Amino acid sequence: MLIKGSSEYNFKYNSEITEQPPFGQMINGQGEGAVSKLRYGVCFMSFNGCEVIAVHNALVYLKKPQKIKDVAYYMERFRVLMGFFGCNAFSLGKALNYFDASFEKVKSPDDAKAFIITFWTKIPFLSSIHTVFCTRENSGGIRVYNRYNSCTYAPVCQTLEEIIGTRRPIAVYKIV
Repeated sequence: MLIKGSSEYNFKYNSEITEQPPFGQMINGQGEGAVSKLRYGVCFMSFNGCEVIAVHNALVYLKKPQKIKDVAYYMERFRVLMGFFGCNAFSLGKALNYFDASFEKVKSPDDAKAFIITFWTKIPFLSSIHTVFCTRENSGGIRVYNRYNSCTYAPVCQTLEEIIGTRRPIAVYKIV
């Protein structure tokens, strides 16, 4: 018997869903499309899947794509409060390492061509966190994947402050 919300239950559930996100493509808008119906922890990814999606997108960028259900299954071990609060942002490096991605944990993404960044959405400790994968454009802008729940494209922001506000990031992983 599988317990709802367990990693085994979620993997079976995610494997049986017929509509899957397209393999090898970036995912945007965790509250939209096939990814929103997948499970992570006790919730659907539309609620708490941003860290899983950020790691998935980094792997696509590095040309090491994995099925999102496989990334989620591995990352179940890093969930916070049974996944209700998503994934431990300080453990993303373990997932990147597991999938053989080249990265460095840094304090700031200033010199990074591609990076994963976790930040508070509003007031620290009184709001939720969000994690996104970003790439720098030749024009100097920053393309943000999975910018927010219903954003199905990857907008370009001109500055990091446009993405995370004036707060310091919680965690930053430079993808190399």
